[in-house]
Amino acid sequence: MADERIGIVTMPKWGLSMKTGKIMEWVVAVGDEVEEGDDLAEIDTDKIAGTLESTHAGVVRHLVVEAGADAPVGCPIAVVAPAEVPQDEIDEVVRAAEEQLARGPVDEDDGPRQRTVEVDGRSIAYTTLGDGEDVVVLVHGYGGDKNSWLFVQEPLSQGRTVHALDLPGHGDSAKDVGDGALTTLAGTVLGFLDALGVERAHLVGHSMGGAVVTAAAAAAPDRVRSLTLVSPAGFGPEIDAGYLRGFASAGSRRELKPHLLKLFADEGQVTRQLVDDLLKYKRLDGVDGALHTLLGTLLDGDGPAIDAHPLLAKANVPTVVVWGRADQVLPVSNAASFEESVRVHVADGAGHMAHMEAPAAVIAAVEEATRGA
Repeated sequence: MADERIGIVTMPKWGLSMKTGKIMEWVVAVGDEVEEGDDLAEIDTDKIAGTLESTHAGVVRHLVVEAGADAPVGCPIAVVAPAEVPQDEIDEVVRAAEEQLARGPVDEDDGPRQRTVEVDGRSIAYTTLGDGEDVVVLVHGYGGDKNSWLFVQEPLSQGRTVHALDLPGHGDSAKDVGDGALTTLAGTVLGFLDALGVERAHLVGHSMGGAVVTAAAAAAPDRVRSLTLVSPAGFGPEIDAGYLRGFASAGSRRELKPHLLKLFADEGQVTRQLVDDLLKYKRLDGVDGALHTLLGTLLDGDGPAIDAHPLLAKANVPTVVVWGRADQVLPVSNAASFEESVRVHVADGAGHMAHMEAPAAVIAAVEEATRGA
């Protein structure tokens, strides 16, 4: 039986359609010491490029897959273990890893499970990873969807059940948003918990989703164990109204791309695939009406229409905030509006999409919030 201190790093599943990934570059070498959350490799898929972070602490003992090579999702690509673990035990694990790699794709059941549930007469789509007792629900922002959590959902699912849902008007959910009010969206989150039989959950919300989960916690504080807010709307006076209106109105790649560039510190994240996927979404029946209805929830003239601070006070649950230092949509200066009782972390090298550019910071914040509960 292999030493339990030996950690096997596998090719992650970033999104439902991902089957394989290519190791573009190893950031580490054999013999390097790493901590949990340290960067290991740059990985490219047919949809997105991202950085794989270590889920283990120790020494990099072996790289199973060379840079430039592909590996199926779920297959071993590296081995991390403390230096004192004997080399013969490492060699045994490496042999097994190479055999698994040669066999090809692992069981598809290991990936995210996509499902739908009806909430208030609307079909709500979601994906699930993990089967732990603690439940975490991830709620995206304006114009986003459940796939925006692809770098966060898998690491958080170790020992937990993690659901990422599509709010009404987004992703694969029904496009009817009703009045689009914050209370309506918060009701969707609470109705989602009801439909799944979840009594209490840790809620994580990005941007508009941050205001939504705060409103849900205020409406039913007994249902929410903690809040993690990522560049949340409703906190502070600064908001880029031009971005929101521009995103809603853009109908071509030329019109949409300049607005998407505001989302990231690294403009290279705005790939042709990302632009095409969002244009495809925006052209679905009902999406244009949904996005413009939600503008009325988010904006009052050129300023924010939501003040979520009273809601947060009413919720009175452990709360941790993460903000990208380079956020252009909801500037990090808004973080100054939080009381000292709320822990705020600023992620360097990240813009509005901190959960995509600095996933380790968001994962650490969720861990902190869940411990506080």
